[in-house]
Amino acid sequence: MMEEEELEFVEELEAVLQLTPDVQLAIEQVFPSQDPLDRADFNAVEYINTLFPTEQSLANIDEVVNKIRLKIRRLDDSIRTVVRGQTNVGQDGRQALEEAQKAIQQLFGKIKDIKDKAEKSEQMVKEITRDIKQLDHAKRHLTTSITTLNHLHMLAGGVDSLEAMTRRRQYGEVANLLQGVMNVLEHFHKYMGIPQIRQLSERVKAAQTELGQQILADFEEAFPSQGTKRPGGPSNVLRDACLVANILDPRIKQEIIKKFIKQHLSEYLVLFQENQDVAWLDKIDRRYAWIKRQLVDYEEKYGRMFPREWYMAERIAVEFCHVTRTELAKIMRTRAKEIEVKLLLFAIQRTTNFEGFLAKRFSGCTLTDGTLKKLESPLASTNPFLEDEPAPEMEELAMEKGDVEQPKKPKAPDNPFHGIVSKCFEPHLYVYIESQDKNLGELIDRFVADFKAQGPPKPNMDEGGAVLPSCADLFVYYKKCMVQCSQLSTGEPMIALTTIFQKYLREYAWKILSGNLPKTTSSGGGLTISSLLKEKEGSEVAKFTLEELCLICSILSTAEYCLATTQQLEEKLKEKVDISLTERINLTGEMDTFSTVISSSIQLLVQDLDAACDPALTAMSKMQWQNVEHVGDQSPYVTSVILHIKQNVPIIRDNLASTRKYFTQFCIKFANSFIPKFITHLFKCKPISMVGAEQLLLDTHSLKMVLLDLPSIGSQVVRKAPASYTKIVVKGMTRAEMILKVVMAPHEPLVVFVDNYIKLLTDCNTETFQKILDMKGLKRSEQSSMLDLFRQRLPAPPSGPEGSSSLSLLAPTPEQESSRIRKLEKLIKKRL
Repeated sequence: MMEEEELEFVEELEAVLQLTPDVQLAIEQVFPSQDPLDRADFNAVEYINTLFPTEQSLANIDEVVNKIRLKIRRLDDSIRTVVRGQTNVGQDGRQALEEAQKAIQQLFGKIKDIKDKAEKSEQMVKEITRDIKQLDHAKRHLTTSITTLNHLHMLAGGVDSLEAMTRRRQYGEVANLLQGVMNVLEHFHKYMGIPQIRQLSERVKAAQTELGQQILADFEEAFPSQGTKRPGGPSNVLRDACLVANILDPRIKQEIIKKFIKQHLSEYLVLFQENQDVAWLDKIDRRYAWIKRQLVDYEEKYGRMFPREWYMAERIAVEFCHVTRTELAKIMRTRAKEIEVKLLLFAIQRTTNFEGFLAKRFSGCTLTDGTLKKLESPLASTNPFLEDEPAPEMEELAMEKGDVEQPKKPKAPDNPFHGIVSKCFEPHLYVYIESQDKNLGELIDRFVADFKAQGPPKPNMDEGGAVLPSCADLFVYYKKCMVQCSQLSTGEPMIALTTIFQKYLREYAWKILSGNLPKTTSSGGGLTISSLLKEKEGSEVAKFTLEELCLICSILSTAEYCLATTQQLEEKLKEKVDISLTERINLTGEMDTFSTVISSSIQLLVQDLDAACDPALTAMSKMQWQNVEHVGDQSPYVTSVILHIKQNVPIIRDNLASTRKYFTQFCIKFANSFIPKFITHLFKCKPISMVGAEQLLLDTHSLKMVLLDLPSIGSQVVRKAPASYTKIVVKGMTRAEMILKVVMAPHEPLVVFVDNYIKLLTDCNTETFQKILDMKGLKRSEQSSMLDLFRQRLPAPPSGPEGSSSLSLLAPTPEQESSRIRKLEKLIKKRL
């Protein structure tokens, strides 16, 4: 029974001592301990085994028990102390809480007493300051009343004085007084309900109206609208009247300005009436000379009469421009049939010069419809459309000073007067456009005639391919027309002029350039069919003469210059024309035309050199290669090909020195034409013996070296050939070498031969395989079995675009290429 009770007690104790993981973690953080007895997963058995690991250690059991009992007593004492301490702490806490509550009640009472005292103090301050506020309000109202009465006195006195001075025309005093009266009247806007104030305001308005009418009457009397005679000079009364007009309604000022300008220009309208001889365009200078004299006369007589901020001189000039534009437009509509190009350009030039004079003299602040014309800053270049365009004044100054090198001129300022008069000429610019159309047509005809008379340009190896002089003349004339037209108008006339430019760019391309290219069918200096079939070395005749080659190169250089300059012309036209019309400027078609001329020229050069090499390749295909007994130096046909290359290429290179990229295109196109033709003739060499194949391989390598050196052949300055060209030559000639290597390989065993062919050429075309078998001289019976085996051994074609090509090449590695070259060099040394 005792044991059962003990077990139940232990179970209850364990149940009580089971703590949650969070509580256990908190205890470990507050009271960290390394004692095994403090662990949550304490195991008594393990603990005893730790204390007594062996039987011999049981001898110390009494000592261990005593230590544990001592520890238990200490724990009991600690627990008892803590429990008693908690009893005392609760009692102390209640006592401290009661003391805190009492302190809070005392503090609340003190705060309430302070608040009551503050309210009493505020009430006391209000009672003290009540009388002070009343005095302050009274003082403010009294000050306002005194100020208002003073203003009223000033207003009443000012109105009386204003009316008296107005009757006496004392405008100098009126100007100062009126401004003061109006300033004082602003203080009475909120008192307009008072009859006396309203009456004074009405008197001021009536005085202003009377002043305005009186001043207008004075100016009408001084400057009558009828008649052309004006008094000798202004009076001080009118000068002071202008000061008064500045204060009055702005309409008074505008009316004075309008009447004065009208009276000032009345003589102009009479002198230059439409029926007068001086009104026509040929005497347009007199109009501008007249206004210049009038401006000088105005400054001498009336410059001090009008305030400076009225800008009367500029207003007179602007009104003159408007009147002149209207009158010129009217008379040109009436006499449109009499307008000639020279007369029109003369009038426009004089008009634009006058507009430039106005821009220097005035600021343009009075313009209401002036348009700004921005001038482009010049760029230094040999292109005519990028050259500096100095102003006429700068040119004259440089000539006077004798300056050889002019400093770069700063950007010209905007001209607000541009087009203020010259705009009237725009409807009649079709005369100018038609004239330029006619002039350009005559210019092209003159170019054609000069070319026929002078003949093609003479070869000049020192300067390279020269651009035809007519090309520079054409674009210089284009530049002149463009500058003139942009000064006349930046609208539709510029579009019309662009259309004319396009027309004659095409005519120049076809009549001067394409029309003078040598014809491939010409008999002079050309090759006939019989000459192409000649086999004798050195019997070939060049298709084009030296002069014809130089002409082709010159036309190519000219077309390249035209292409670049046409692009600059398009950019300049877009800069000159209005922004809204830039999309209509497009010279792409003309640039394509010059590109076509360039392509045609290159093609002619390629065809010429290609045709010169044809007899040599024909001779190669007709040689008896099966009878060659030993490998010697390069064959005669190779020497012939190299001779033609050395004759033509240096001439072409020197004449295309200024256009290296097109010389590179020539080299690439020739390689793309010659190499496939060489391989085609190579297939015609059949049958070929082993020695013959070795000789052909040597010849092929010689041609390959010459082609690689073709861009710099015969030149004192050796340049590395472009990578794009080298790649084409290496790829094409390597294919020819691989063909000969396959021909040299023994055809037995068949499997080895077929695999060797597929490895070297990677050519899956049975037609090519058949040609190689013919070159080896195999019989048809032998070829049949080899073709069947070839079809069986063909690899599966890869997917994608690369697999679709049946003529793909196997590019040799650098090691294979070097090894092959070394073998050929050894063979050449051995034979020599």
